[in-house]
Amino acid sequence: MNTQMKMDWDDVRVFLALARAGSLAAAARTLRVEHTTVARRIAQLEQALGLHLFDRLPRGWILTSEGEQLAGRAAQMEEQAFEFMREAADGVPLSGTVRLSAAPSLGQEFLLPRLGAIHQRWASITLELVVETRVAVLSRREADLALRIGRPQDPGLAARLLGSMAYGLYCRAGYTAGRSEAQWRFIGYDDSLAHAPEHQWLESLRGNRSYALRANTLPLQRDAVRMGLGLAVLPHFMAAADPQLERVPVDAGPVAREIWLVVHPDVRRSPRVRLIADLLVEVVGAGADVLAPSPG
Repeated sequence: MNTQMKMDWDDVRVFLALARAGSLAAAARTLRVEHTTVARRIAQLEQALGLHLFDRLPRGWILTSEGEQLAGRAAQMEEQAFEFMREAADGVPLSGTVRLSAAPSLGQEFLLPRLGAIHQRWASITLELVVETRVAVLSRREADLALRIGRPQDPGLAARLLGSMAYGLYCRAGYTAGRSEAQWRFIGYDDSLAHAPEHQWLESLRGNRSYALRANTLPLQRDAVRMGLGLAVLPHFMAAADPQLERVPVDAGPVAREIWLVVHPDVRRSPRVRLIADLLVEVVGAGADVLAPSPG
């Protein structure tokens, strides 16, 4: 019992990361440590518990039956630790850090200039703006707030519809003038985002014609369009006012996507989180005509 009481909570955190990832390399990337550190901490935990938690197989580290049982307990411990941190944050005044996760297009091209224009209103807060194509897990404190494209599916989170983002088909100015439609090339998402409705629309339009480039962010695709590499589906707020681009008329354009603000119910009681959330509601609302301009 004395040996077990000396068990380090950090070892449990590493155990949970490896149980979720299934490999030393993936767990190490999640934890931002070396894979040898993960292996050492697991060996340390197994020794403290007197249990064999993983089978080391060529295809990865697989939980033993004892490991599976303890993984559930470890997840509960993690959630309780996060809840402790969220409740502690509730008592903090309008200072400190708020971490906001957003898609690269929204974060870099839309939010940053608009939040920057009103920075005096959140001057006492440090805003961590993380632009990423992956979905941040708010229950694990990967972010305090998130702007999501499309309705959130996460259970237990508070979500609010802020507006919508419309798209069009764009090319470099003059690109279509000297080419037949059969010669058009396209720029789209890579496989990680091939499920996106706007990409599916582009796939239908493209037919048998080829991609010149596929990329995982819209800013990259926009830059490729500027270079004249091909046509891409871009949000109007990124492309409509760009003098280097022109919109290509199509009978039925890509579907618009909803913009949702997501927050963990515990975190939203924090005054600093509420302030940033209110500002996000404001700037998205004020930019509605840019995000989804009226046809014509």
